Amino acid sequence: MWAEVTARADRQPRGRGHRVEAVVRDITERQKLQDQARDVYHQLLQAEKLASLGQTMSGVAHELNNPLATILACAERLASHELDQATRRDLDAIHNAAERAARIVRNLQTFARKRHTTRTTVELNQVVRETVALRAHEQRVANVRIVDALAAGLPPVFADPHQIQQILLNLIINAEQAMMSAHGRGTLILRSWQDIERDAVILEVNDDGPGVPEEVQSKIFDPFFTTKAVGKGTGLGLTVAYAIAQEHGGRLNLKSDGHRGASFFLELPVGGTSVRVPEAVAIQAAPSVPSGARALVVEDERALGEAVAATLTDEGFRVDRAEDGEEALGRLRERHYDVIICDLKMPKLDGMSFFAEVSKTMPNVARRLVFVTGDVAGSDAERFLDESGCRWIAKPFRLRDLVRVARETLQAT
Repeated sequence: MWAEVTARADRQPRGRGHRVEAVVRDITERQKLQDQARDVYHQLLQAEKLASLGQTMSGVAHELNNPLATILACAERLASHELDQATRRDLDAIHNAAERAARIVRNLQTFARKRHTTRTTVELNQVVRETVALRAHEQRVANVRIVDALAAGLPPVFADPHQIQQILLNLIINAEQAMMSAHGRGTLILRSWQDIERDAVILEVNDDGPGVPEEVQSKIFDPFFTTKAVGKGTGLGLTVAYAIAQEHGGRLNLKSDGHRGASFFLELPVGGTSVRVPEAVAIQAAPSVPSGARALVVEDERALGEAVAATLTDEGFRVDRAEDGEEALGRLRERHYDVIICDLKMPKLDGMSFFAEVSKTMPNVARRLVFVTGDVAGSDAERFLDESGCRWIAKPFRLRDLVRVARETLQAT
């Protein structure tokens, strides 16, 4: 309880001491509102920081994804050649390290930027494993053991994978902190299954921490409620997680006996869309490249452009190169191309301006464009790719994925 005291003292006559008059007010509710206002202010400051960080990460991701795409493409090209065992082992190490760096960049993009909700068909187990990977280093240092009890063959759900990651990251970090405060180590069990009767997929995040007291359980999802020390939490994490689950037509529940461990259950409705065709099947079904089919590769990273051009040549395309949008426009005026592979960020004339010019002067050619970009984090890039209707692939990419998209574009046009 918070109290405010207003008082004054009067000296009594003839040395009879002092008389004190005081008013004591209960200001607990007022103090609570002030604390909440202060928390909101700090949340706004944090949101501004994250917005700035997201813009910075967009540029950083583009700068890193370009060389990573070159490394992966060249490594993939070399892997198709006859190599001795030692060279192939070193090449595999290069390829694996580049893919690891690419995953790190994607994870930074996921959590450093503010995204609009984009729902798609999601494999829940895949999202869980990607989220756990983000905490791998911290968990090793903190002696937290992960037990994977994820059921195979779960149906997909229709959700925003980034928002589902936000829920999982909050649950996992909360569990880690609870176990560390109680034992200095712990075991985190991640269990998933399908509830056929309720047409839902359920994920359980279980820890062996101290549990959640019964008197706290009814308030655990309330805004600004936290059991953590001052400065260690805002009391909004579980509130946001609960809201995201509800927005997806699901639920987030807690079960704990109040003494040993806690389990959070995330329930998501099964999506109505079908599972995508596996990549290998799609590649096998792709028709051969017609004789004389031409492709134009527009890429300012020379090594990457050459690797892409060489791969398309191997597939049967007759390939020309351009290093920026202006050079590409000149090529298009001179010759017909069936597929144009174009970087989004380039000097002189970037991909967006190139698309605008092509759409205005050569509308039929615009349907043959395939964009590659290392900067899908920025909202401008995302909006452009959505609105243009063009196929696109994110850097760094597998050359076989690019070939598949090129074949699909050729078949469609």
